[in-house]
Amino acid sequence: MENIIEEAISKYNYISAEEYLMAERTAAEKHGYYQGEVFAMSGASAKHNEIFSNLFGEIAHKLKGKGCKPFGSDLRIHIPKNTLYTYPDISIICGEIKLTDDTFDTATNPSTIIEILSRSTRNYDRPEKFSLYRDIDTLQEYILIDSQKTHIERYFRSNNNTWQLMDYYSQEDNLIISAVNISISLKDIYLDLTF
Repeated sequence: MENIIEEAISKYNYISAEEYLMAERTAAEKHGYYQGEVFAMSGASAKHNEIFSNLFGEIAHKLKGKGCKPFGSDLRIHIPKNTLYTYPDISIICGEIKLTDDTFDTATNPSTIIEILSRSTRNYDRPEKFSLYRDIDTLQEYILIDSQKTHIERYFRSNNNTWQLMDYYSQEDNLIISAVNISISLKDIYLDLTF
């Protein structure tokens, strides 16, 4: 049987969400999905992976026993309001994880999403993907970590349901993830990295 995703990309550029999930669950590579279009997910650089390891370890340690858990990019996130299926670098889910079906690989209720920016994804992750992520009712924070320099953008939902931005430029700063009440030093996030 021909790969449904490859066929959709090369011939039709449209696929139903059901067809996408069926094919994605057996695919060797990860693909995102949005309104009928399927797109390949890019690989990650060594710096991206170092930042991920540093940050994920810190978050997992600080959340232990607090009822919230971090998940890596193997957990797919679905946004029913706009059809997006994607794989954030890190998702934090508090309480019971809400899954789309009994395959247990797609969640809908992250409180925090963290993306590690690369040259190839920064223009999509910042304005476009954030616009789509804002349709997640449970989302309280969206954090972008630059892998080319010391810079973190933290968007957080305020009490009146608007989004505010806080920038971090110094490794002397501490990243606050208020949705889960933790703080992480930028020195620890960027540990062993030079720019």
